[in-house]
Amino acid sequence: MKFSHDLIEKNAGLLILLVILTVSVGGLVEILPLYFQRSTTEPVAGVKPYTALQLAGRDVYVREGCYNCHSQMIRPFRAETERYGHYSLAGEFVYDHPFQWGSKRTGPDLHRVGGRYSDEWHRIHMNNPRDLVPESNMPAYPWLAASKIDPRDMPSKLRALRLAGVPYTEAEIAAAEKDVAGKTELDGLIAYLQVLGTAIKSRGVPVPAGSAPSAAGAVPAIAGTPIPAAAAGNTKPQP
Repeated sequence: MKFSHDLIEKNAGLLILLVILTVSVGGLVEILPLYFQRSTTEPVAGVKPYTALQLAGRDVYVREGCYNCHSQMIRPFRAETERYGHYSLAGEFVYDHPFQWGSKRTGPDLHRVGGRYSDEWHRIHMNNPRDLVPESNMPAYPWLAASKIDPRDMPSKLRALRLAGVPYTEAEIAAAEKDVAGKTELDGLIAYLQVLGTAIKSRGVPVPAGSAPSAAGAVPAIAGTPIPAAAAGNTKPQP
């Protein structure tokens, strides 16, 4: 019997077997080497595991489906780096399980939103985005300010992530409940947003995680939106 393309198409079992074999070999060739590259398996300087409060906020981000409209992946193109800042590095996501790269931008990329705006700006924005950006089609999330984080959930979450390779210590796990006690889901979400991308703010200028961007490491604002008096102070978006 001649082995031909027609034979493969007419034999469903053989077709499935060959497809699985092809995808498996292709996947191994493309993915396996990444596990042995330091740039993809080790954190970049300044990247730290999320605190209990930031982790709780990340869970809110995932639960509310923010990744459906916002990416966290700045590509190495001039149009993106001039708007958002330094392109994303694999080493910045080693503690993300799963990562929140996203694949759609109804709203702007958020990977370097940390430190751009004040906490109060984010509170106003999450309560009603149109108070800051009149043309925004983002939904409001007013209930987050009234919904408390359950402290009892946090130690088990940190332990689970430690099994996945995140280097949480016993002391951090023991303090997790205290760290989120009395905090709202909005507090957690803001804490999470404020740390995004702060390990690297511009090419060659590392900034410790959680710190505000310096003048040297500043990047253009995501949107040049006006800020009401309630969010005034050092909250003015960069031009």
